[in-house]
Amino acid sequence: MAKMCERIVEAMTEKGISQAELSRRTGISKGALSSYINGRYEPKQKNIFKIAAVLNVSEGWLLGGEEKNKSFSLDEAKNLVPFEIKEIPILGKIACGKPIFADEECGRYATISGVNADFALEAQGDSMTGDHIYEGNVVFCKNQPQVENGQIAVVIIDDQATLKHFYYYPERGMVILRASNPKYEDLIYTDEEMADIRILGRAVATEISL
Repeated sequence: MAKMCERIVEAMTEKGISQAELSRRTGISKGALSSYINGRYEPKQKNIFKIAAVLNVSEGWLLGGEEKNKSFSLDEAKNLVPFEIKEIPILGKIACGKPIFADEECGRYATISGVNADFALEAQGDSMTGDHIYEGNVVFCKNQPQVENGQIAVVIIDDQATLKHFYYYPERGMVILRASNPKYEDLIYTDEEMADIRILGRAVATEISL
């Protein structure tokens, strides 16, 4: 039985997809892909899904199954709906309040289906674990300059992006950024401090840690 690493290489060769292109389209780092292809490590389930989707093969086949491209007749799949796999640029550095996305710096992309998102970012730290957002998780976001109180927003402060529950109280001249991990205190901004705060978007989905 062929190993997963061999099947990844086989599918890449058939599709004419290079390792660099597979990395770009899946959002998996070149180093991690190299480890998968060389058989040093096997990818986690979420990365198996990404690789299978881009290479247009079944996850089961990558795992050693016999059926490479699973097909259904319309009669057999009346309950299924089509979906589109999208490539979403991952937020890079922020300079002078202006974010740099992957397509501007030949950086990374994340793949997603069924979610209307414009960009993604990697969560840092453990301040949002109450919302099941953990270190390294990819969070998908929608571009919008305003959010409703309590929604999770991507906020730029001093050339840094933070992910927090956003609350705005105009009658009190106050913005509160709240973590969902109770060990972190609220970040409170008032009066002229609020001029340095800009909402980049609203979080709409995150990957599940396995």
